[in-house]
Amino acid sequence: MKGFSDKFKDFPDYILGITKEIWEDRGLATLNHYYSKDIPVRSPGSIVFGNDGVIAATMATLAEFPDRRLLGEDVIWSGSPEEGMLSSHRILTTATHLGDGVYGKASGKKLRYRVIADCHAINNQINDEWLIRDQGAVVRQLGWDPREYAIDLIEREGGHEKCIQPFHPSIDKTGPYTGRGNDNDWGEKYSDILNRIMSADLNVIPIEYDRAVTGFYPGGSELYSSDGVDGFWTKLRAAFPSATFSIDHQIGREDPLMPPRAAIRWSLTGKHDGWGAFGKPTGAEVHVMGASHVEFGPWGIRREYTLYDETSIWKQIAMKTG
Repeated sequence: MKGFSDKFKDFPDYILGITKEIWEDRGLATLNHYYSKDIPVRSPGSIVFGNDGVIAATMATLAEFPDRRLLGEDVIWSGSPEEGMLSSHRILTTATHLGDGVYGKASGKKLRYRVIADCHAINNQINDEWLIRDQGAVVRQLGWDPREYAIDLIEREGGHEKCIQPFHPSIDKTGPYTGRGNDNDWGEKYSDILNRIMSADLNVIPIEYDRAVTGFYPGGSELYSSDGVDGFWTKLRAAFPSATFSIDHQIGREDPLMPPRAAIRWSLTGKHDGWGAFGKPTGAEVHVMGASHVEFGPWGIRREYTLYDETSIWKQIAMKTG
């Protein structure tokens, strides 16, 4: 790969390799090399700029979860080494809560949860990132309810006027990567499916999903069959019926030994004005940053992985309602 170290055979190998090097091999100092100095990192909970913040957050997480492992399940990517490449990296994380930190006193509890990180890389360096962690799964395994955790977090951060503001497009700043992915047919197909679901065309689900589909969703939940898929998406959309749905990035791929796949980063922006996944309507202005991966089979989508941060959504609601 032009511009990248010869020790990486291809782009997925680069993403998987540096992730292990940084986290499991304790190579935090390599972040000064692998991440650009002024990188913007967007997550549902905030937007931060600069590699110093990335290093500090990584160290804090390792202090709280020293045995954390990041098992790369897939890297769905687009672009070229010359123009830059965007990876959507799906990670299954395992960790033990062995240190005090943002999640409270060390509990010794073992965790398992997923993360999807979209990273832009060029010349052996990542310079733009979108990161979604299944915070709902994390806090549930530590004994918290996501809503209660969000309220407690607001209080610990100084109240709704002083607390860290969750990410919203209004506070975003354009980074080095302004691409939209690729025009592969599988990405186009999945994009069309999501747009139809969000437009209340729920009949698309039994048509385009395998009857034996498995869905892996926020909170660490696993739902089965097209009925499970229908329930998940319907409850989310019902909570924000007037919100604007947007496909923000789209990749489709076909690779050897792999099923056709797609990675979509999407968002819902608008009012919490319906009964659904987030309880009684409050009218709060909410931005949902979401990411989804799917694998296609002979009878439609066989596996779907979707993440958003429940605690960030509850935080936005609580900041409105008190």
